[in-house]
Amino acid sequence: MSRIDRASRVIAVPPPAVYGALLDRAALEAWLPPEGMRGRIDRWDPRPGGGFRMVLTYLDPVGDPGKTSDGTDVVEVGFAELVPQESVVQTAVFEADDPSYAGTMTMTWRLEAVDGGTEVTVTATGVPPGIDQAAHEVGIASSLANLAAYLTTSSPGARRKPWPRR
Repeated sequence: MSRIDRASRVIAVPPPAVYGALLDRAALEAWLPPEGMRGRIDRWDPRPGGGFRMVLTYLDPVGDPGKTSDGTDVVEVGFAELVPQESVVQTAVFEADDPSYAGTMTMTWRLEAVDGGTEVTVTATGVPPGIDQAAHEVGIASSLANLAAYLTTSSPGARRKPWPRR
């Protein structure tokens, strides 16, 4: 069976707010980098077939040497599928000389309206073998926590309730 890395979290905002944060350049730069990293988007084209290039920098590169260079991971992300308020499917390719980080990883962000907000489930398939599964799942969970914090403190409609469930 092929490897699947996954994390999920309920975020106290409606699906349109979450979906918007998945397709907003400034928002992604703020919440996508997991704990211990910061991110910068160099190229941005938010449409199916478009994508972005993100440079992730380790705040303390001593213990985390980076995939692209000491202290950095550079990833080319493509938008494979966008279904408003429901899902975003991305392809991700790391810039790395080490073949254990080669290949195209697929990240699927599914949004489901639930009591109290939106359940966001992230599923990664085709994960390069050089990426430790436990560490990757912790990183995804960290990004989801950042997303929750970003949306519940910055979204103008974040506290509006109730919103429709599906």
